[in-house]
Amino acid sequence: MKTVKELAAHVKTWLPKSEATRTLLLSTAGFSIALLLLPVFFHLDGKAHADWEQFLGRFHPLAVHLPIGFLLLVPVLEYAARTKPALKEASDFVLTLAFAACLGSLLLGYMLAYGAGDAGEGVTRHMWGGIVLTVVTLVCLLARPAWASGAQPFAYPALMVCMLAVLTFTAHQGGSLTHGSNYLTAYMPAPLKRLLPMGPAGAPTASSFYAKHINPILDENCVACHGEGKVKGGLRLDSYAAVMRGGADGPAVVPGDVARSLLLVRITLPPDHKQFMPAEGKPPLKPEEIAWIRAWIQQGASPTATTLAGISIREASPDPPLQPVGDYSALMPDIRQMEQGQGAKLIPVSSKPSDGLILSTVNISANFNDAQLAQFLKFAPYLVEAELGRTAITNASFDTLAKFTHLRALHLEGTAITGEGLAKLAPLTQLTYLNLSGTKVSQASLAPLNSMKNLRHIYLYNTPAQPAFVAETK
Repeated sequence: MKTVKELAAHVKTWLPKSEATRTLLLSTAGFSIALLLLPVFFHLDGKAHADWEQFLGRFHPLAVHLPIGFLLLVPVLEYAARTKPALKEASDFVLTLAFAACLGSLLLGYMLAYGAGDAGEGVTRHMWGGIVLTVVTLVCLLARPAWASGAQPFAYPALMVCMLAVLTFTAHQGGSLTHGSNYLTAYMPAPLKRLLPMGPAGAPTASSFYAKHINPILDENCVACHGEGKVKGGLRLDSYAAVMRGGADGPAVVPGDVARSLLLVRITLPPDHKQFMPAEGKPPLKPEEIAWIRAWIQQGASPTATTLAGISIREASPDPPLQPVGDYSALMPDIRQMEQGQGAKLIPVSSKPSDGLILSTVNISANFNDAQLAQFLKFAPYLVEAELGRTAITNASFDTLAKFTHLRALHLEGTAITGEGLAKLAPLTQLTYLNLSGTKVSQASLAPLNSMKNLRHIYLYNTPAQPAFVAETK
């Protein structure tokens, strides 16, 4: 057997003769080991840390595109350098930039995960992919001079193939964290899904209200941050069991208690609140989605119940095609004047006038009455939504509302409406959403609504009519 001295001497023959080269290799090895030990010293424990880490970390989605672009450009330059040798220096420069961009993006991404308390298998895979990619890029940078001189013709190309493979893996993991693990497969044709079992795992199959309505809302808006791949605050929302288990801040859902159910509390906070969900600039849930979640929790958060009192969802027929409204451009001076005042606002749905206007009374709801609503008659042909919840309007406003014939959504919750005159809404043939929660509507007053075939979403919480109206989940 060889002695220790003989083994040491043998290993020494592997090292480069140049002192500078040995120093460079040892430095590279030390740097790589430091990166590999990063998760050990800064463990992703699922708990939020300093705000400044989150602030800097949120630049990661912007910075991450730099190394991707640089790394994809390197093989293109190397190939082009076969006919244009001047590009060899350019590819070496771009590879150096790629390494610097990888390192910067890795540090920002780690600050984002560590500062925000992100955890989960997806975060871990993306993190290790970034670490390995940075190390491989550095090794490519060191191996390139030997390849360019002809001393090592195979090491650099092989390393570049590994680098691109790791890049693909890491980018896919990052995309899954941002868009969800089923982003690429959500709209895959059915025959292809059967051929390739890549559909979304754990998709709801039961006929319960939770499976048909609540789970899809959570899957669309919440699972990207609270799923198997990424777990913020120790909370997962990708299954009924996980929803009921809650997270680090407490129970997400307390059956029958909306005030203690943090899921509902967070999605109903003002959008500028620090704890508002969905976070990270994602749009708020739709009013009807919040209403479904509220009713589901209020009535026991059952995983098996197929109907909920106070909700009517006519799913048998599709939504009617949107009818364009007229061009309100001539009224823009009046609309802008309203925006500057303290009264109700008219908000364009989009930059296209044909998409219509939304009447909003959020800031002055308590003082908005029947007479003020009548002043908006000249805008009637262009209104597609009226947010009149918690205003001072009464049954007298039905005469005015009947002339808003392009309305698709009407909020009357928390008003003095009693239901007398609901039949006057019959001309609103495009109305699909009506919220009467917290009013005095009776069972008898709802009869005229049965003739409105496009009215699919009706909300009647805390009304005398609530027990008679249940969700239709055909």
